[in-house]
Amino acid sequence: MAADDPIVAGMAGRYATALFDLASETGTLDAVSRDLDSFERLLDGSPDLLRLVRSPAFTAEEQTRAVTAVLAKAKIGGTAANFLRLVAHNRRLFGVRDMIRDFRELLARHRGEVTATVTVAEPLADAHKAEIKKALDAVTGKNVKIEVQVDPAIIGGLVVKVGSRMVDGSLRTKLNAIKHAMKEVG
Repeated sequence: MAADDPIVAGMAGRYATALFDLASETGTLDAVSRDLDSFERLLDGSPDLLRLVRSPAFTAEEQTRAVTAVLAKAKIGGTAANFLRLVAHNRRLFGVRDMIRDFRELLARHRGEVTATVTVAEPLADAHKAEIKKALDAVTGKNVKIEVQVDPAIIGGLVVKVGSRMVDGSLRTKLNAIKHAMKEVG
């Protein structure tokens, strides 16, 4: 169970851990994950829903009624819907994004996955993503999920961050190193 190996902390972590444990016990981890993803997409697409979630002006009853209606319309049910209604009832909707993030972290650990952030100067072709994933899988010994960020400022190469480890192979960093070396010589 997640509670045996806590990797998340605080209020959001406690809620995420409880949800993870329940979903794990009932064999609904994948369904809960999909439903939480759907709910987060709803939050991203609706300023009104986001206001409902963030605002302390709404009562617990108002939040619960509104969330129940949104869940029904979005066809989100089961454990995830019960969880989201409980969060609304307990006046903790303001932390739902953190709860979802922490649930994903617990799920990834359960599946033996790690996430790598790969920063590149321009978008990667699928073949290059696959090569990077294969190399990171081999280095970490885990199933690596890659999140690609595009930042033209790195000029070329890539920056890879897995957990607290980072490898900076960007052209910008190499050029800066050359610039500093030339200053020391001159």
